Amino acid sequence: MTQHPRVAVIGAGPAGLTLANLLYRHGCPVTVFEADDSSTSRDQGGTLDLHADSAQIALKKIGLLDQFLSVARHEDQEERDIDYATGAVLREEIPAPGTGDRPEIDRLLLRKLLLEPLGGDVVRWNTHVEGITLRQSGEYDLRLRSGAAGPYDLVVGADGAWSRVRAVLTDVQPSYTGVTFVELWLSDVDRRHPAIAQLVGHGTMFSLHDGSGIIAQRNGGATIRVYAALHTQPEETDRPDRTLNGITARELLSRFEGWAPSLLSLIAEADLVAAVRPIVALPTGLRWPSTRGLTLIGDAAHVMPPLGVGVNLAMLDAADLGEEIITHGEWPEAIRAYETTMFERAEITARQVEQGFAMMFAPDGANIMAIDRSRARGEMGPLA
Repeated sequence: MTQHPRVAVIGAGPAGLTLANLLYRHGCPVTVFEADDSSTSRDQGGTLDLHADSAQIALKKIGLLDQFLSVARHEDQEERDIDYATGAVLREEIPAPGTGDRPEIDRLLLRKLLLEPLGGDVVRWNTHVEGITLRQSGEYDLRLRSGAAGPYDLVVGADGAWSRVRAVLTDVQPSYTGVTFVELWLSDVDRRHPAIAQLVGHGTMFSLHDGSGIIAQRNGGATIRVYAALHTQPEETDRPDRTLNGITARELLSRFEGWAPSLLSLIAEADLVAAVRPIVALPTGLRWPSTRGLTLIGDAAHVMPPLGVGVNLAMLDAADLGEEIITHGEWPEAIRAYETTMFERAEITARQVEQGFAMMFAPDGANIMAIDRSRARGEMGPLA
């Protein structure tokens, strides 16, 4: 009989909860540690398109695909490019009803879906992991802000770009790409902003020019999230989340002089500036020595610019790791097998995303995208 390891998963995002589901349903002892106060205590970010060849495979493995398909927004898979100066539609894709394979779901709804099958004591909310301690026995304890937890045989970092688990495995940290997204929200758009709702459509809208962009994304509840993308100035350093914190819509509009009024309305009419998000990435092809009892999934392993692949890759990581653990006779070997697959897949994907992102925000990015859209974006789908 296979001896299952005691697993601690750090992070209750889509990757961490996917892994927890797979382990839990196969009787593997698992605990998820999450810093959020509760499952709904903060905004989780923009809507997600879950692809049939990745995230949906993971959902099927944990028995949640049908539930996802029943609540996903199949109607919000449109995509269009808009000319920055005229506001004219340059290209649009509107899948026929029932034909799209990347339906959308809001992050909070996905989290709710992933939490429902888990026992009430699997996720420990409001628990900040500050470090990891190795015992002489080879087991690990977690140093928490509120004490300690352990021992665990395996600690999985699903704790995002600034992972504390990754810091044990490698000194490599994400670097700033030079591009920052300023996120704005518009609510009740069909009633309050019908022209904007028509411009964005039911999906994602892109407008790119001279290294900048205005990207808008239909979310659930008649909400649109807008991402004003810009190359930051040298004086804004590599921490624009600090130097641009508090930027107003009026100040942001000054960075988009000459853009079509219809596009500027996405900024001018926004309810609020919600966040400043510097785009960071880990080096393409990052690897670390396989270490007994520690591994990473999702952004903790391979954070890359947001071209719609991140959550899909993360959930596939989680499904692969979970399957290796529950089916492999020796779980340390299972970790090595998972990492071999993950490293190769992540390197290929990261190279595509790196190329696509650089082309989008190059001085002639809009022209390149119009000429060769699928290659420029690495065939990665809409922003996630």
